[in-house]
Amino acid sequence: MVEIAEMFRLHGPAYRAKFGARMRPSPRRAMQDIAQGRTETLGGQVYHGETCQAYHDSYHSCKNRHGPTCQQDQAEQWLDDQKRLRLPVPHFLVTFTLPMELRALARCHQNTLDHILLRSSSEALQPLALAPRFIGGRIGMVGVRHTWTRDLRYHPHVH
Repeated sequence: MVEIAEMFRLHGPAYRAKFGARMRPSPRRAMQDIAQGRTETLGGQVYHGETCQAYHDSYHSCKNRHGPTCQQDQAEQWLDDQKRLRLPVPHFLVTFTLPMELRALARCHQNTLDHILLRSSSEALQPLALAPRFIGGRIGMVGVRHTWTRDLRYHPHVH
């Protein structure tokens, strides 16, 4: 199975050359970091196996939080920490997905469409929450924007 780092190493430069001007700095940086992770570029150590008597390179990780192989332990620890911080009140997960017809536009104008998606999701939930048949009061919200599915399809949505 091909790792995302290998895909970024093979196709990242061409992708950034074509779309880099429209990319936000953080995804561009994540692509570069992940591509360099566990390679000679970031350095590492050489280990000598006592059983096999062979030398093994162990390169440093990229330390980017988006790296699927580099930061798994830290991501799980962060998630556990966040769960402990939750208030002991009922909570709901609501997902707002951008229609397929608007995704190409969203990709070209990410900042504008992200702002609209986050604001409209908030504006849709507040009146519902105020209704006595639902909650009957104002709610607090945390919006998290996601832009890709697990199989790397562009799919902007808010949780």
